[in-house]
Amino acid sequence: MSFSAIILPSFVVLVILSGVVRKINVFECFAQGAEKGLETVVKLIPVLSGLMLAVTVFVESGAVNVVTECLSGIFGLLGIPEEVIPLCLLSPVSGSGSLSVFEDILTRYGADSYAGRVASVIAGATETTFYAATVYLGAAGIKKSGYVIPCALLGDIVSFICAALTVRLLC
Repeated sequence: MSFSAIILPSFVVLVILSGVVRKINVFECFAQGAEKGLETVVKLIPVLSGLMLAVTVFVESGAVNVVTECLSGIFGLLGIPEEVIPLCLLSPVSGSGSLSVFEDILTRYGADSYAGRVASVIAGATETTFYAATVYLGAAGIKKSGYVIPCALLGDIVSFICAALTVRLLC
């Protein structure tokens, strides 16, 4: 048996034993946490549904292609191939949408192409910014996100540039 197969069960047993030693009703605490988790999920469903609808409309309407054409010059100056622009547009918004675009890039251009390598680094190094912000800020009850979204999007842009630069320099 590998070490990694032991970690999670050991952690669960350690938590349960810690609760028993401290005379805490572990099952009751678990049930309360599960209940709060379900309440959070119910609160997030409308927001996530709207986010998914917006992504679907953006892709299916062809707007992603129009935006790609508009941004290709700027992205080209940054060293990001035009073929990867749809991935850059969708990865902050939709994990499944960006995965679909990533697969399309690998199928069309190949995993060893410049676009395939840049897309691979982007897919492995970026986060679904809006989804993560929606879930975490919503779960914490934060209504005004301040600079969270702009800073996270700036981080995404830096990730895209660094992905292209890294692939250009190392591959």
